[in-house]
Amino acid sequence: MKQLIPGIAMLLLFASCKDQNKTIVSVTFVDSLINNYSDSAVKNALETDLQFWKSRIVPESPGLVNELKYANCLVQRFHVTGDIQDLVMADSILLLADKAFNHQETAPNMALVSNSILQHRFNMADSLLKQVKNTGIKKYESATLSFDVAFELGYYPVAAFELKQIARPTDYGYNFRRAKLAHYKGELDTAIAAMHQAWEQAAGKISLMQAALSNEADLNLHNGNLQKANELYEQSIRLLATDLHSIMALGWIALVHDNNDSLAEKIFRFVQSKTKAPDAVFKLSQLADKRGDSVLQKKYANEFVAMATAPVYGNMYNKYLLELYTGILNDPGKAETIAARELLNRSTPQTYAWYVWALYRNNKTAEAEKVYQQQVSGKPLEGLELYWMGKYMQAQNKGYNAEQFFKAAYKNRYDLSPGMVRDLEKELGG
Repeated sequence: MKQLIPGIAMLLLFASCKDQNKTIVSVTFVDSLINNYSDSAVKNALETDLQFWKSRIVPESPGLVNELKYANCLVQRFHVTGDIQDLVMADSILLLADKAFNHQETAPNMALVSNSILQHRFNMADSLLKQVKNTGIKKYESATLSFDVAFELGYYPVAAFELKQIARPTDYGYNFRRAKLAHYKGELDTAIAAMHQAWEQAAGKISLMQAALSNEADLNLHNGNLQKANELYEQSIRLLATDLHSIMALGWIALVHDNNDSLAEKIFRFVQSKTKAPDAVFKLSQLADKRGDSVLQKKYANEFVAMATAPVYGNMYNKYLLELYTGILNDPGKAETIAARELLNRSTPQTYAWYVWALYRNNKTAEAEKVYQQQVSGKPLEGLELYWMGKYMQAQNKGYNAEQFFKAAYKNRYDLSPGMVRDLEKELGG
């Protein structure tokens, strides 16, 4: 038996290594997807609806139903095309409707709250929600919107309280939000189970099913279960191929797990051709990082910055900008400005960690340490922040603390850039 146990251990280790080396993303699936991709049916249906509801709007006599329907169609089109101007137009229509009814109708402001969250205007969402509550709102809608706003602002006890108000195990909205709160707490298994329950309760509505599937896939990616994540992304894409988030996620898995950079590039460039959003350009910068091409990495980083810093995007891409300004673009002054601006938008352990990192990179170590001790130490963090805090601890000659952060960050390595993963493996002797 003493000889058998090491043999079993070796077999298990070998099996584990085989799983790690197994190719996950199907080239056949990706090729078929790209070669047969068509968003014309979705776009045509949206355009028909847009024109219908637009034609019913009478500017001289503003209404409510037609304006709300038209604004909702614009938001749906944004999700398909990535054109931020659709969100801007939707907001302007909703604001006019709200004004026409002297701020006494809840529906326009409720839609504006959701749009504000989508655009990372969290304080605006909070102000709008207070207006909505003053005009009257149903208990379920109040609790769900209150959770959404509180969660984004970092008011986690408030978010937890609001979640209890809608605690119905068979409700999609409850389980979707329960997954988000569990993820924040680091309870990934609970988060994944809750998001799966949300999917089961989507009642056949494709948009709800895709939201749950892609989010469950993201959670599995965070948890290092890339095979399951891949299956869920594919499942969402098969429901409706315009799920560009899931398509790009396949490219990410191909890049960071399969080491198939050519397939990843094919996917990222495909997504780039289908959306006006800058996300694919950021991924191309990370692709260049994986290839060790710092010149091309910097080129794409600058292209992303040029797009993402357009005033219309506001704070939507601050996290990515901070990563680039403290990394390949090496402009810590801009990083500090962005991190400080983000704190005005939302004050969470994550955003305070961004600020600590930016301050340190800008040679403001004493100020960084004060913020770290008051706002970050002992709080839940995600992969990127764990990595940054590890580097910060290392710079303070706190080797043990740095190692603990590095180990935690490495568990979330599929959320990190290829360069960060290389650095972690060097630090951890992997």
